[in-house]
Amino acid sequence: MTRFTGQLKTGVKLWEKPIKIRKVKDKDIQAISTICMDSFLRSVAETLPDEDEGISTFSTIAASESFLNRMTEDNLILVAEIHEEIKGIIELKEGRHIAMLFIDHEYQKKGIGRKLILSALAHASGSTVTVSASLPSVPAYKKFGFKCRGDIGKSAGLIYQPMEIKINPPSCRLD
Repeated sequence: MTRFTGQLKTGVKLWEKPIKIRKVKDKDIQAISTICMDSFLRSVAETLPDEDEGISTFSTIAASESFLNRMTEDNLILVAEIHEEIKGIIELKEGRHIAMLFIDHEYQKKGIGRKLILSALAHASGSTVTVSASLPSVPAYKKFGFKCRGDIGKSAGLIYQPMEIKINPPSCRLD
């Protein structure tokens, strides 16, 4: 199990608490919506040419109601907990596309994203998993083994780099 220690900006000491990954529950929806919006506004919004349109589009995607709707579809949503508090979220759409990956800004670069990706890849239904990565997140996805595929795309005010990772065999347990 991934363990880390460290002093956060808030002064909270992490005493080698494990990062727990589990499926999202209805009671988690507001917390994951907040983490997604906060992370998006801190690291992605300012990189968009039409910031207002991008924020509007993403606000709809990250709204609590949207998450609740996607929970009823063929989407796997996992959360990362530390001290029983949600610190990250990943959404795997139809077993083959990472639709969301956001970590609380105070907990980034602590292994949470890696653990969420490995957990999601363990549930993949094919040999390739894709992501439409925001431009600021491309280096992190490359670090996790994703490769750029195709040109940068634009949609509804959002800019993304198509990326993918090959996993063999499908549904292998990587963590």
